[in-house]
Amino acid sequence: MTILPLTEAHWPAVKAIYEAGIATGNATFETQAPAWEAWDNAHLGHSRLVAVNDAGTVLGWAALSPVSSRCVYGGVAEISVYIAAEARGQGVGRQLLQALIADSEAHGIWTLQAGTFAENAASIGLHTQAGFRIIGYRERIGQHHGLWRNTVQLERRSPTVGVA
Repeated sequence: MTILPLTEAHWPAVKAIYEAGIATGNATFETQAPAWEAWDNAHLGHSRLVAVNDAGTVLGWAALSPVSSRCVYGGVAEISVYIAAEARGQGVGRQLLQALIADSEAHGIWTLQAGTFAENAASIGLHTQAGFRIIGYRERIGQHHGLWRNTVQLERRSPTVGVA
């Protein structure tokens, strides 16, 4: 497996993995994947990665979104990690997340945050194994297909970026 920068050329495979995650009902509040342009505009220009196998098949992707347009939050980003169903449980998520952390720090990000549905134990486990800590629980934060959903909030502070 190789980790590469995510480009527009990867978008059809990235979108398919995103749509499969949406279909699980436990990955996101989103109900459909956007067009490339909307996705591209919603994510930071750096720290966009794909994991590909030897045949070039995209196994998963990870990217960062800004949490605020205010300059004081310039080093804080929200993380998205999605793994193809056939690649789950093989360490793809772990390697992608480790690479994303390293790339984010190289770009001056001092805090990564994630919000995941409380039922998504695999995502919570992946994040905590990568050094994220649970910082809170948001009860009935939003409706998803007419049902109120709870989210677990996770955070990882860089030990090297943004330290005094």
